[in-house]
Amino acid sequence: MAEEAKWYVVHTYSGYENKVASNLEKTVENRQLQELIQEIRVPTETVTEITEAGKRKEVERKIFPGYVIVKMIMTDESWYAVRNIRGCTGFVGPSSKPVPLTEEEVARLGIEKRSIEVSYQVGDSVNIVDGPLEGFIGVVEEMDVEKNRIRVVVSMFGRDTPVELELDQAEPV
Repeated sequence: MAEEAKWYVVHTYSGYENKVASNLEKTVENRQLQELIQEIRVPTETVTEITEAGKRKEVERKIFPGYVIVKMIMTDESWYAVRNIRGCTGFVGPSSKPVPLTEEEVARLGIEKRSIEVSYQVGDSVNIVDGPLEGFIGVVEEMDVEKNRIRVVVSMFGRDTPVELELDQAEPV
């Protein structure tokens, strides 16, 4: 296959996201469509809710209720397989014509993890190369590679101010 797989958004009945995803996975397995339909995701986030009794509870919540995101190579066969899953109402796009997500949209949604190699660590001085504090120099206080975040302490107006940045917004001095 010369064509590259792209991410598409599939509209489902609300509350049927997980059912559509699992049925689609079974269909892919049964029809041997692993080459065409590569990944199926229901984007979720973990949220801490406080109950009426004042107790904290971790809850898994869907980020986009009513949608499933599928990485696939668009062919008549793959389109048909996805479109005919019970609970699926069609692809997102004009007149249900599938439109793939752009690279920027995929990055913004955090669907695919991009690994960023950095040549600095906690305690190093870094130059901020992007954002409102571009050109400032600070010291790395904390790094979270999983979440693609760093905390840099910048001295502004004689005060140390902690700033949250993405890993690629800073470079070593």
